[in-house]
Amino acid sequence: MKLIVDKESDALYFRLDESSIIESEEVEPGIILDFNSDGKVVGVEMLSLSARIKPEQLKVLQYETA
Repeated sequence: MKLIVDKESDALYFRLDESSIIESEEVEPGIILDFNSDGKVVGVEMLSLSARIKPEQLKVLQYETA
């Protein structure tokens, strides 16, 4: 898994695996899902990140497992 924050593009990209992306779909404004050949979501992109969260929240990443 990879999490990429691109400050220049004001976007966040979360990649679940390295399989090839076959299709992308904007499921709501500024939220794009990437799908592999099996139709599974392998990536999530959020555009206009600064309008969604405060800049100081980007400094802390919390990771939890159950």
